[in-house]
Amino acid sequence: MAKTWWELQILCEPDLEDSIFWRLESFGCRGTAIEGKGNASLVKAYLPEFQAHLLDLAALSLWLRQDALCVGLTAPTLHWQIINEEDWGTSWKQYWHPEKIGDRFLINPAWLPLPETTDRLVIRLDPGVAFGTGNHATTQLCLESLEMRMSELPKAFARSSPKKEHVVIADIGCGSGILSIGAVLLGAEKVYAVDNDPLAVQSTFSNRALNDISPERLVPAEGSVDILQKLIAQPVDGIVCNILADVIIELLPQISAIAKPTTWAIFSGILLEQSKAVADALEDNGWIVATLWKKKEWCCLNVRRS
Repeated sequence: MAKTWWELQILCEPDLEDSIFWRLESFGCRGTAIEGKGNASLVKAYLPEFQAHLLDLAALSLWLRQDALCVGLTAPTLHWQIINEEDWGTSWKQYWHPEKIGDRFLINPAWLPLPETTDRLVIRLDPGVAFGTGNHATTQLCLESLEMRMSELPKAFARSSPKKEHVVIADIGCGSGILSIGAVLLGAEKVYAVDNDPLAVQSTFSNRALNDISPERLVPAEGSVDILQKLIAQPVDGIVCNILADVIIELLPQISAIAKPTTWAIFSGILLEQSKAVADALEDNGWIVATLWKKKEWCCLNVRRS
């Protein structure tokens, strides 16, 4: 783990938040936070000092400016500084509060008390340095899509309840494990969660324990679809994949190989302008796009086998 970190502070128009989060994720930032500053938003992001040089940060500033100008908005301002590991690990948490997503979920930061009463499925989460706090539009779209896909399962499903349907799901690019945990709470019998980032896998293990989910129900592993193929005994019933559009397109032949004729899938991390390219690739690999859900400039494709 890095001992010193870059803290990036980006003052921007609120309509730029999602595109900035996407750009920061692509840049390799680990943790992000946001707070209101009057009519503007202040986005904070963190990445290890060794991972970026001053020229890299200057290039990021230019990309952010170009992203804003392309949509006709005022260019954001980017400032950076070096901070110690102890400071970055807690500084962003003060801005993150419980958040309702869809009709069923409540994302509750692990360091805050649980609500005394709620009829929602509570996901306790400490993402650490992994992507997936529930704040980003793509994560929200995936959780809402999971609700829809698994709505036929009884609402009263609990972690230890006998399952009427044996739904097995693969979570590709699991990040903090938020989608895997959500799927288990909705009644999935088993979820296999993979990510190429070992820190994301570690975060998924930690969040599995936070939510009292048994190792038999949620199986994290480092790697990608090739690792999934070794873990699963037969094709899965559902797939969630919240990564980048070009990576989705690249992985589609492998993803299709772990599906059966009745398998459904949820693909997100896709900008609206990229949706046609992803949909075309899906069709080429034997999938049909059933619905396209969008939030701001992001979209989520709910698909099934053709």
